[in-house]
Amino acid sequence: MLPFKLVYSEDYFLPIGAHVFPAQKYRLIHKRLLESGLAEAADFLQPQPASDQDILLVHTSDYVNKLKTGTLSAAEEMTMEIPFSPELVRVFWLSAGGSILAAGHALRDRVAFNIAGGFHHAYPDHGEGFCMIHDVAVAIRCMQKDGKIRTAMTVDCDVHHGNGTAAIFAGTRTSADPLPSVASSTINKPGGRARSARSGDVFTISLHQYNNYPPDKPPSSIDVDLPDGIGDEDYLAWLDNALSSGLRQFEPDLICYIAGADPYREDQLGGLALTIEGLKKRDELMFKVARAKNIPVMVTYAGGYARRVEDTVTIHCNTVSAAREVLT
Repeated sequence: MLPFKLVYSEDYFLPIGAHVFPAQKYRLIHKRLLESGLAEAADFLQPQPASDQDILLVHTSDYVNKLKTGTLSAAEEMTMEIPFSPELVRVFWLSAGGSILAAGHALRDRVAFNIAGGFHHAYPDHGEGFCMIHDVAVAIRCMQKDGKIRTAMTVDCDVHHGNGTAAIFAGTRTSADPLPSVASSTINKPGGRARSARSGDVFTISLHQYNNYPPDKPPSSIDVDLPDGIGDEDYLAWLDNALSSGLRQFEPDLICYIAGADPYREDQLGGLALTIEGLKKRDELMFKVARAKNIPVMVTYAGGYARRVEDTVTIHCNTVSAAREVLT
């Protein structure tokens, strides 16, 4: 049995038809974890949908009403890039509930996974980039509302910039006392640049391919703008430096790790060059740093669009394996 819990539902399947987003990946991850012996049935928890009150901690009442009544405009649906349906709304409410559940268990067990979520392109008043509801932000605000945490840090390792995350938590940021940037000279690696800004109760880190979606990238607390084609060694060095810099400046009660599979070199929507082994080392680094600092970690999966869906499944299952290896 794993020393932490995995939140999963068969109803995580996204009803979006033929799409570059592999809607079946959550079921395949669940199946692989069980068949490989990495997890047992008892390791999984069933989520309940987030309440509307939970969702409204992050999203505007006008936007939530449009989703609940099916009154998005054609332009709003186009921006979301997935076909709207009432069934899809229920999946996103369920995924947000899964991240709330995982966050609570992470505080108890030091690590917990939502085998879904990481929908980091959702804004308070609209959806973007396959993302309708920002489950991670909802989980953070629920934990804060209930007095379970005061501060949180998001560490976003999806290949795409976490624009929704940056926008949602921008209200807690001030610019009067800017933080030192993550300098390339510090790690003596070619390419890449980092930008930083002060954050309040939520500190946001985004490590992403700069020449990729989204075109507009609102500032995170630390943004690491990676060049095209960066590989394992340089990526891990940038991540290590960003974590070190962030944790020198901020003390989170919870880390929300968005463990995207799309920095993979064979991803259809990415342009970085990480290997499957390098991505597992990324995960190991994240868990080792959190363990050394005694900070709980809630994991969500975010993007993954490998040409072979089996590779995406392997990358996501390896994140569970990395957590088990580091924690036991």
